[in-house]
Amino acid sequence: MQLTLLKTKLHRACVTHSELEYEGSCAIDSNLLDAAGIHEYEQIHIYNVTNGERFTTYAIRAEKGSNIISVNGAAAHKASPGDRIIICAYTTLDEKEIAKFKPTLVYLDENNDITHMRHSIPVQAA
Repeated sequence: MQLTLLKTKLHRACVTHSELEYEGSCAIDSNLLDAAGIHEYEQIHIYNVTNGERFTTYAIRAEKGSNIISVNGAAAHKASPGDRIIICAYTTLDEKEIAKFKPTLVYLDENNDITHMRHSIPVQAA
């Protein structure tokens, strides 16, 4: 059996640009792509914490060290500069691979600087 699991996420990234006429769907600072293990042109899911929008697009590289998170093309209707978003990528694994698998979780501040990284989400308490 194959299951789809969270591969990586950039948690609470801040949208810096929203470019309706720009080709490419979500430009992400190269440093952040590398830290998260997201490949250029890889499918990503974006969850807009600010307005509740959820959409699927693909990642393109933005300038290294720029801290850019630019939502482009049609997706620009779903996010505005200043919005906080969660960017996720998923992977498909078979049951034997799942036991050894750990996602990469990258946490960002309001400037899109990495504050910390983890490989698990803490258990939610009541």
